[in-house]
Amino acid sequence: MTPRTGHRPQMSVEEFEQLERHAPETVRLEFVSGKVRVKAVTDGNHDQIIAWLQRLCMQHRPELWLYGDRGLKVETYRKGRARPDGVLAPFGFPAGHGNWSDAQGVLMAVEVTSYDDDTHQRDRIDKPDAYAAVGIPVYLLIDRDDGTVTVFTCPEAGRYRQQVNKPFGAEVKIPHPVGITLDTEPLKELAD
Repeated sequence: MTPRTGHRPQMSVEEFEQLERHAPETVRLEFVSGKVRVKAVTDGNHDQIIAWLQRLCMQHRPELWLYGDRGLKVETYRKGRARPDGVLAPFGFPAGHGNWSDAQGVLMAVEVTSYDDDTHQRDRIDKPDAYAAVGIPVYLLIDRDDGTVTVFTCPEAGRYRQQVNKPFGAEVKIPHPVGITLDTEPLKELAD
């Protein structure tokens, strides 16, 4: 996907991958919408939210696994690189893929907002478009800033055509192909 601003990418995908390989472990880099982005290192509550979701996915869909920080090739023609907080796919999905997997077979990408200046652009604007562009059926955004869970579905022409937004504490249905329902009450305590 070409950046909406019409500007050229900051670098090629190959240059980004080389940069990312040499970045320190304390830095998580992504290349979305032609821009290198530094993703905040997660805090304990962020990690606990992913663990909570991983447990629920295992209980309801034991043939799947929620892979944390799995690198994905995203956007049209795989010109982007993202590290979702979670990637729900069949168990064994990343075997043999190296650092970056094609999105084929991914059922859901998950992001939990971080408390940084870039989270609005990254998690609420760029990531939904990038994940829709490669046909990931569901994008789940757990937004700690406003205490909501948003389920994006029906990817078409680089955009999710449907989204459902619920406050923490509500029951959230994640439709086919994921097919699970989340009781989001525990998220109220983990929003900080």
